[in-house]
Amino acid sequence: MVWMAGSTSAGDWPQFRGPARDGISTETGLLRQWPEGGPKVLWSVDVCQGYAGSAIVGERVFFNDYDEKNKEWLARCLDFKTGSEVWRYKEAKLIRANHGITRTVPAADEKHVFSFDPKCVFHCLDALTGKEIWRKELVQEYKATIPAWYNGQCPLLDGDRVIIATGGTALLVALEKASGKVVWEAPNPDKIPMSHSSVMLAEIGGMKQYLYMTLGGCFGISAQDGRQLWFFPWKFNIAVPTSALHVGDGKIFLTSCYEADGAMIQVKKDGDKFTVEQLFKMAANDWNSEVHTPILFQNHMFAVGKKQRGLFTCLDMDGKQVWTSEAKASFGLGSYLLADGMFFVLEGDTGMLRVLEANTKEYRELAKIQVLSGHDVWAPMALSNGKLVLRDMTKMVCIDVKGSK
Repeated sequence: MVWMAGSTSAGDWPQFRGPARDGISTETGLLRQWPEGGPKVLWSVDVCQGYAGSAIVGERVFFNDYDEKNKEWLARCLDFKTGSEVWRYKEAKLIRANHGITRTVPAADEKHVFSFDPKCVFHCLDALTGKEIWRKELVQEYKATIPAWYNGQCPLLDGDRVIIATGGTALLVALEKASGKVVWEAPNPDKIPMSHSSVMLAEIGGMKQYLYMTLGGCFGISAQDGRQLWFFPWKFNIAVPTSALHVGDGKIFLTSCYEADGAMIQVKKDGDKFTVEQLFKMAANDWNSEVHTPILFQNHMFAVGKKQRGLFTCLDMDGKQVWTSEAKASFGLGSYLLADGMFFVLEGDTGMLRVLEANTKEYRELAKIQVLSGHDVWAPMALSNGKLVLRDMTKMVCIDVKGSK
C-alpha cells in the first residue's frame, strides 16, 4: 500500500474508541452467525500483562507493551495480516506491576504514532520505522503528576493536531502532530492533576470543544484556543477512567467508578457564554460504569454496569434501565464495541467473546466463542476490515469476523 502523510482510511481504527471516538465501526457484512468452532484466528502474539489496546491504520497494528525481563517500555508495530513484528521502539524504564503494567491505546495515522507511556512521557514515533520524532516529558515540562496505577489516558487526534491532558501547569494542550509544537495550552490555575480519563470531542452551540473529566468535575475547552468554556463540578472518587459522553444537543453523560454518582448535564450557549445545569443524578447503587465509556445507539446508552457487577445494560436518556443481561451473561469489566448492528462484548473475567444484537428492546445473543482466557480481560478492542483485535493479560489475537476468503 502507499502510505500518505498524516492520513487514515475509512476502515481504519486509528485511536481509542475508533475513528469517531464513539466505540462504533461503520463496517458492514460481518458474520451474525459463526462457523462451528468460531471465527478463524488469524494470528496470536505474546504480550506483557496489562490493558493496552491497539490502533490499526492500513496494514499495521500499533500498541504499547513492556519487556519485564529487560525492564524496557515498548511501542510495537505488527503486520496486520500476519501478526509478525515490523518494528519496536524501546526505552529503559522500570515499571512495577500494579493491576498490570501496560495501559492506553496509541493514536496513529499513516505517518505518526502517538504513544503515552505509563510514566507520562508522550512519544511521537515514525509509523514506518518506529524512530522517535519528538517527545513531551509531562512531569518535567508541565509539573504533571503520574496518576495512581500509572497513566491511563489515550491521545486524541484532531486534524493536524493531537490533544492530551497534562495536569499541572496546563489542563490540556494541543500539539502539532508533525513537530510537537504547542498550538495552545489550556490554563490550569488550580493545578488540577491529570486523571485517567481521555479527552473527547464535541460540538455544542456551534462551537467545537474538548470534554475532559477530572476528579472534581467536567470541563469544556475551546478547540480553537484552549480557553475554558464551562465547568460542571462533580465529585468522583479515587480515579476517573471513563470519558464524558456527548449524547447530542449539548447533553453529556458522566459516569465512573468507586461508588461515584453519575449525572446527565445540559450545556447551552447563552450569548457569548455557556451555561451548564444538571438534568438528573444517577446514584452509584442504581447504576454506573466503572472502566468503559458507554456507547450511544438509537437514542439509548449501552454499557457494562457496576451494580450486580458485569451486566450489559441498555439505558434510556433518562438513565432508566431498559434491559440487562441478568441471568444470561455477566461481563465483569469487559470491553465492547458496536459494528453492523451488533455489540461485540468481552467477558472480563473469562475472555469469552459474545455477539449481541443491537436493539433497545431486549438482550439477544447471536454467537459466542472462548477466544481468550484468564482474568482482567479489560483492554479495548479494535475492528478494521472485518478483523477484530483483542487481548487478555498474556496474548493479543486477531480474528476474522467477516468470513473473508
